[in-house]
Amino acid sequence: MADNYDVIIIGSGPGGYVTAVRSAQLGFKTAIVEREHLGGICCNWGCIPTKALLRSAEIMHYAEDAKSYGLTIEGTVKADLKAIVERSRGVAERMNGGVGMLMKKNKVDVIWGEAKLTKPGEITVSKPSKKPMEPQAPLPKNIKGEGNYTAKHIILATGARPRVLPGIEPDGKLIWTYFEALVPKEMPKSLIVMGSGAIGIEFASFYRTLGVEVTVVELLPQVMPVEDAEISKFAQKRFEKQGMKILLDAKVTKVEKGGNSVTAHVETKGGKVEKITADRMISAVGVQGNIENLGLEELGVKTDRDCVAIDEWCRTNVPGLYAIGDVAGPPMLAHKAEHEGVVCVEKIAGLPGLHPLDKSLVPGCTYCQPQVASVGLTEAKAKEAGHDIRVGRFPFVANGKAIALGEDQGLVKTIFDRKTGQLLGAHMVGAEVTELIQGFVVAMNLETTEEELMHTIFPHPTLSETMKESVLDAYGRALNM
Repeated sequence: MADNYDVIIIGSGPGGYVTAVRSAQLGFKTAIVEREHLGGICCNWGCIPTKALLRSAEIMHYAEDAKSYGLTIEGTVKADLKAIVERSRGVAERMNGGVGMLMKKNKVDVIWGEAKLTKPGEITVSKPSKKPMEPQAPLPKNIKGEGNYTAKHIILATGARPRVLPGIEPDGKLIWTYFEALVPKEMPKSLIVMGSGAIGIEFASFYRTLGVEVTVVELLPQVMPVEDAEISKFAQKRFEKQGMKILLDAKVTKVEKGGNSVTAHVETKGGKVEKITADRMISAVGVQGNIENLGLEELGVKTDRDCVAIDEWCRTNVPGLYAIGDVAGPPMLAHKAEHEGVVCVEKIAGLPGLHPLDKSLVPGCTYCQPQVASVGLTEAKAKEAGHDIRVGRFPFVANGKAIALGEDQGLVKTIFDRKTGQLLGAHMVGAEVTELIQGFVVAMNLETTEEELMHTIFPHPTLSETMKESVLDAYGRALNM
């Protein structure tokens, strides 16, 4: 006899576990199915442990530049790779255990195994095909296993995995995905990074800061292709000043493996082929949704480009079946998954006054050196959409706090509709902009106008003043430039 629930979520990443918590808060009998690690890729092999690595690199960057702060460090600053990786894995383990605690606290049953839809409202959970990845914190006591389960509402939150290019498949030794890049056994002397999205450029930044010779190969004509072109160019100059080599309008057409090295054949614009040899290569050409082996085809669930097709309330074409997060399509970001899951389960509960997720208000952050963050339309996209725009800019070099921090290389760019004063987009590069961007996100969500932003008091001295100055500049009123 099958165990029955109100809501079952398949996958315990940020989208899945947050949805489970909210579901339980709403009074639903809730279970979550997981096959590898509570917290999903984000907590265990993505967002969180990468930031731990990048923090170690950031500290090393400051230590090497101690003299500019009037400090002397005796001896040479060295990176202890083993200790850096151990710290990162410890952070991941703490996050993993935290998710387990949340499941226990909110009385969410954890079903350990691999789920497959057998018919609407029913799943079969079988033994996981592979062992849970380390680190794996102690599981909560409310654990169930193989068997049949039913629920009126089933939410897919199975996430995504690295996309693989034919002929350039990662082998775990010479060609890495982010899994191997997170736990290197030894530091390579040279590295090729294929792809300059958030994952690629963060690893490029980490390894370059630790002294590795890094070459980034990007198919499109700008680094970090989703960002505003002006911000991208600013960041590229900073990367190159750090010694990073960046090839744009270029693609890896072939890879030759040596005993302990790889040689990439890189075709640049115009058809010229350059051979680049490095100790290791990271494949960071995007991700694709985990839609296989879930029983979707048998149920006739519609998919679109390796993701599950959904409507504005995360409903699939099969009644009672929903999808959220990466498996439901871009933007493939943890915070988007969390919000999407909450909206989905609150809609199931019939709460009034709900609004579908507005993807234009989903911020993006890249934790490289310097950081990059953005929300809304780029200047090019705003023009394409037919807006008559005003653009404001303010450099960190004119901000007192940035100068005091020794972080005066940065730029804030704001884009407004000339007629209405609507903030259409905000784009930032520089120190701590991943923390600052939320100010613009709140402003856009509240439909704040340029007048309201200009009359908002920003504390002094702070980096946030660059945000107000950028708004002022859009209207010819900048005070410190």
